[in-house]
Amino acid sequence: MSADRPSPDIPADTSQVLEVQDASWRRMFSVFAGIGLLSFGGPAAQIALMHRRLVDETGWLGEKTFVNALGFCMLLPGPEAMQLATFCGWKLRGVAGGLLAGLLFVVPGALAIFALAAVYAVFGNVPLVSQVFLGIKAAVLVIVLEALLRLSKRALTDRRQWAIAGLAFIGIFFLSLPFPLIVLAAALFGAVFTIGGTDGEGDAPVAVGVPLSRTLRTVATWLSVWLVPLAVLEWGAGIPILSEIGWFFAKLAVVTFGGAYAVLAYMAQDVVTINGWLSAGEMMDGLGLAETTPGPLILVTQFVGFLSAYHHGGLALGLAGGLVALWATFAPCFLWIFAGAPYIDWISAQPRLKSALSAIVAAVVGVVLNLSVWFALHVFFGTVTRTTHGGLTFWLPDPATLDWRVPVLALLCGVLLLRLRVSLIWTLAAAALGGVLLSKLG
Repeated sequence: MSADRPSPDIPADTSQVLEVQDASWRRMFSVFAGIGLLSFGGPAAQIALMHRRLVDETGWLGEKTFVNALGFCMLLPGPEAMQLATFCGWKLRGVAGGLLAGLLFVVPGALAIFALAAVYAVFGNVPLVSQVFLGIKAAVLVIVLEALLRLSKRALTDRRQWAIAGLAFIGIFFLSLPFPLIVLAAALFGAVFTIGGTDGEGDAPVAVGVPLSRTLRTVATWLSVWLVPLAVLEWGAGIPILSEIGWFFAKLAVVTFGGAYAVLAYMAQDVVTINGWLSAGEMMDGLGLAETTPGPLILVTQFVGFLSAYHHGGLALGLAGGLVALWATFAPCFLWIFAGAPYIDWISAQPRLKSALSAIVAAVVGVVLNLSVWFALHVFFGTVTRTTHGGLTFWLPDPATLDWRVPVLALLCGVLLLRLRVSLIWTLAAAALGGVLLSKLG
């Protein structure tokens, strides 16, 4: 058996067995490229898009496989949606399929960030670009809402899961608890109590199908792929800012549980106040660009790497800084997935681990709701103040800063996407055009 193919000892869902022969390389490229180009709206919308294409439309993956993989990816540092895409590709075509799916998920957004970051660095804010992004942000609100509804329907199947989701939202939104702590608490609760019921599918023993020696070789290989270029950059390039960017984001890649929002405060503090690479305004503009381009929100690291290096040496160095940040951020994602993917089915077949994963996925619903509310507040209102009272955190919008264009565009997108079932690409195009037209009206 080829080393880059999943073991036949790992059972797949019936739908996957029946349809996997349709996953030719050309068809996989088309599907995953489409996902990468349309992956707006952060992890909630991206996961919903992948579910629609890979489970509902192509039938390449079964519901159980998809949900188990999602729960596993939530345990990992880094962008969970990109890692989920990598797993889906690996499940279909082994390591090569995982590389194809993971890269296609990141590359479209990375190219967009490079182009927009270059325009931003040279010309500053361009009104037309801001107007287009205004419409896309409004569309993203509706995309996230649809994603939240889809994820809730799949993940919340009993009262305990609803309770976990509610407590997770309260914990992260009002108590500002760190995402890893919420995941750990949910996992421990799920390990002790039965979450999600039993379906009888996990009773049959499941072999891992991959010897430990192969797993260790995988870890060693991908650790080398990730870290050796950074070491060479430090010792041989003679450009301090590039090696500083590389090691900074390599360290960040190990602690980025919860995605871009969860790590934003930590990253901003170091980038702005300690390293002095960017101003606070540039940092927030970078997050705005990442929010309104396809791909994982953690692509904000690419913008930071680009602009940090640009300040030291112009566009060419900025391009190199963005590439280094991309490598340091995303290379470890392949390590986590290729080393851990063969164990996902085994984990899901263990009653306590399966229950823990169900609890984690339920907690993720609450976290996604938090991201949805946070994002909506910051898109609708120009000023949102974070206050604390009695140990609770509140986000208070200034009513005078309400941008009337956003509710109008969000309503338009809601009708198109949820009512008329217009395709995502046409909804985004209509939103972008609407943003420009409404801005012209004042």
